[in-house]
Amino acid sequence: MTILITGGAGYIGSHTALYLQNNNEDIIILDNLQKGHQKATLSKRFYKGDIRDEALLDFIFSTHEITSVIHFAANSLVGESVENPLEYYHNNVIGSYTLVKKMVEHGVKNIVFSSTAATYGEPDSIPIQETDATIPTNPYGETKLAIEKLLKWADKAYGLKSVSLRYFNAAGADPKGRIGEDHTPESHLIPLVLQVALGQRESIKVFGGDYPTADGSCIRDYIHVNDLAQAHYLALKKLENTNETGIYNLGNGTGFSVLEVINMCRKVTGKEIKAEIVARRAGDPAVLIASSDKAKLELGWEPNYPELEQMISHAWNWHRKNPGGYQSEH
Repeated sequence: MTILITGGAGYIGSHTALYLQNNNEDIIILDNLQKGHQKATLSKRFYKGDIRDEALLDFIFSTHEITSVIHFAANSLVGESVENPLEYYHNNVIGSYTLVKKMVEHGVKNIVFSSTAATYGEPDSIPIQETDATIPTNPYGETKLAIEKLLKWADKAYGLKSVSLRYFNAAGADPKGRIGEDHTPESHLIPLVLQVALGQRESIKVFGGDYPTADGSCIRDYIHVNDLAQAHYLALKKLENTNETGIYNLGNGTGFSVLEVINMCRKVTGKEIKAEIVARRAGDPAVLIASSDKAKLELGWEPNYPELEQMISHAWNWHRKNPGGYQSEH
């Protein structure tokens, strides 16, 4: 049994690929390297290409006995999606359509889809439940929701079984320091704060200090990337064992504020990290936390690294050894 991982050179995809390899799964990685890094793929079987390339997908599915797909390949920046919705619909929706079409043609019946909590939009209640309304507030969330719906109808029409995982902010790095997080440009809070600790930027901006939270800064869900990888593995096993489609939130259940993250980075790195509170960003809710009770109950998922200090320690271990990301000399 072979598992195809699309977007397997990206941050979460590469950690999931490594997790599956550590669990003796046979994997193949497909990534166009638009955002990913081939150095992050520790698999010997790697295809550089796009999920919209039907001939390439035909070749991969015909050459290998693929039983399941884990689908990460997507554009994923909220602001960029607002500025360029056509690209997001073309890459995310048409790409996923092409992938699903080829899975149906080649008789591949299982897919785990990397979705997002952006499918919910502005939540009416906290923590967010899977049954809550899905009203995305940006094209990124809309495209992910469209793919979820595509998978629902593909199940009804073709028996294609899927698990969609909705999660917030991946954090941390491989606990053994083999791979980590490297985006260009960087948009995630923890690596941005660590860039200040490394002297690569002068300060970190905190968008809003007057929210109705304990310290005035936004609260967000952060999940260790290895715990996300574990969830994708468990979702795959659930599909193999039960043949049941499902949707699951993944979160830590409590959340951490922006200032808590910065203070923990100071503690872990031992560095003075300058923070500058600036105006709120439009559309930023005060608190975003997802309930993961369903994933724990039905997938048997239990995070191994729920503490913020663990996430930041693993991230710092990788970033200080690789200050230039995957371009660093080894």
